[in-house]
Amino acid sequence: MSGRRQVEELLQGLHAARIEGSLERVCACFSPDARLRIAGSSDGKPIAIAAAGISQIRPWLGILVKTFRLSDYELRSLTIEGTRAAAHWRVDIHSKITGAMVATELVDLIEVRDGRIGSFVEFFMPC
Repeated sequence: MSGRRQVEELLQGLHAARIEGSLERVCACFSPDARLRIAGSSDGKPIAIAAAGISQIRPWLGILVKTFRLSDYELRSLTIEGTRAAAHWRVDIHSKITGAMVATELVDLIEVRDGRIGSFVEFFMPC
């Protein structure tokens, strides 16, 4: 999967699955040996996640899906070069635990291998 349209569809599918809260669909976007990194700040406190392989990635994604609901998604920009993509998006993140909502800006950097995400790096920060 190296065509621009295919990479775009993979990223759109990932974002749609996250908004729907579908852990199965989110995990299906990742290759078995994928690497995941998420870094950002919430309430002035740094947050960082790193995982290698779907067996480590799935539990982290499960926590995110169980804890947060996403709404008001807006893809602000998308750049694709070969098998790499950068997406800047905005979403309202609702805590299922506290009920708090935070408007958040995110940037996803992905590399695609064999039709799935092989490397995923995400940065986030409240608006």
